[in-house]
Amino acid sequence: MKLILLELNEINFDVVKYYIDRGISLPAMNHVLKSGLITTKAESEYDNLEPWIQWVSVHTGKEYDEHNVFRLGDFVNSKEEQFFEKVEKAGFNVGAISPMNAANRLKNPSYFIPDPWTQTKSDKSFLSKIVSEAISQSVNDNSQSRLTFKTILSLIFAFFIMVDPRKYFFMIKYAFQALGKPWRKALFLDMFLYEIHKTLFKKKKPNFSTLFLNAGAHIQHHYFFNSPYVNSKELENPTWYIDKNEDPMLEMLIVYDKLIGELISVQDTEIIIATGLSQKPYTHLKFYYRLKDHKAFLDNIGIHYSEVSPRMTRDFLISFESSDEAIAAKEKLSRILVDSERKLFEEIDNRGKDIFVVLTYPFEVFEETTINIDGIKIPLYDQVVFVAVKNGEHHSKGFTYFSNGISKYRPKPNSHVSNINKTVLDYFGVKN
Repeated sequence: MKLILLELNEINFDVVKYYIDRGISLPAMNHVLKSGLITTKAESEYDNLEPWIQWVSVHTGKEYDEHNVFRLGDFVNSKEEQFFEKVEKAGFNVGAISPMNAANRLKNPSYFIPDPWTQTKSDKSFLSKIVSEAISQSVNDNSQSRLTFKTILSLIFAFFIMVDPRKYFFMIKYAFQALGKPWRKALFLDMFLYEIHKTLFKKKKPNFSTLFLNAGAHIQHHYFFNSPYVNSKELENPTWYIDKNEDPMLEMLIVYDKLIGELISVQDTEIIIATGLSQKPYTHLKFYYRLKDHKAFLDNIGIHYSEVSPRMTRDFLISFESSDEAIAAKEKLSRILVDSERKLFEEIDNRGKDIFVVLTYPFEVFEETTINIDGIKIPLYDQVVFVAVKNGEHHSKGFTYFSNGISKYRPKPNSHVSNINKTVLDYFGVKN
C-alpha cells in the first residue's frame, strides 16, 4: 500500500466542526472528524511555535530543542536526516510537493518540487524546474501582484500539462474570480499544487508522497475575523480591507473538502492528514508590511551586501562577504525608527556572514509616515507594500487523521507532532 501525507498547514478542525454543526455540508471533513482524527501538540513556547519549525519536527522526528532549526529556509544548513531519505534508503520511491523547510537530499526522487522559500533543488525534470521557479516568483512577489512574463508562460504550460482537463473550466473561472479577492489566489495555488501532485502520483507511483498546502494558514492569518466563529465587535476587519459579508474561511474549507474527498478515495493508498499546529483568533488589529524592493531599499540606505533573499511575508535574509559587514548592517538596520518612535526591524538575527531580518512595525503606514536613519528622514509609504491585517495567531494544538491501514501506527493523542515521523517509518518498516 502506498502512503500520502497531506500537510494541511495550520488548519483548525475545531472551526471545521463549528461550520458542520451549523449545517454547512463538508462531507469529507466530517468523515475525517469522525474516523481517525487525533490532536497533537507542537512547541509550548510561543516564539518557537512556527510552521517551519514544526514541519522540520515532522520530517526529522525531533523536537525543536533537538533539531534547532528556527528560521524558514534554514533546514538546508542542518545535518539532520528527514524521513524522505530514510524511506528511500529502505528501498522505496519517494515524491514531495512543496514540503515546508525541507531539503531535497533524495538520490532519485520520483518528484521533488521545493517550497517557494527554501533554496534547495527540484528533481531533474524540466517540468519540475519551471514549476518550482514560477511558484517561487509568484509567491514571493504576491504582495505586489507581480508576475513576470516567464512565470506566466511557465504556469500556463504546467497548467495544461498537469491539471485534469475536466477541471480546466472551473479553475480558469476561479482564477478570474480571484481579481479583487486575494485569498482566492492562495486557494488557486493550492488547487494547482494538488493537481500537480495528483498527476505525478498517478504517473510515477511512489510508495511515499507528501503534499504541503498553505492557503488555509494564509486565510486564517488574514481573514479569521470575517468568520462567524469569531463573534466579537472588537475584532472586525476594516471595510477597506475586506467586505464584512465575505467569509474566506468557509470558502477555504469548501475547497479543501473537495480535495480531501478526492484524496481519501484514492485506491490502494493510505492517507495521513496533518496540520502541524493550528491557529486561533488574534486578540487585536496588527498590520503586516513587506519591503517593496529589498535590494533597492538596502542600496538606498547604504548597506553593502552580496545577496538578499526574501522569505515568507515580512522576512528576508541578507548575506555578506564578511562578518564585520554583517555586524555593521545589523547595527544600521536596528537604528531605523518609524516616525522617530518605534523600530522598523525589531527582529534581526546575526548568523556570522548572514543576518535574518523581520519587518516588525505593527501599525498602519500612511503617506506621511517616515523612517529616520541616522537623522535622515525617508518616506516609508513608498518603501513597503501592505500585506495583511493579522487575524490569526499560532496555537500549539494540531490535528492528524490516519486512514484505517495506518491507524495502528499512529502516535498517542496529544503527543508531540514529531511522532508522526515514527508513524511513517513504522509503516514502511524502517528502523529509526
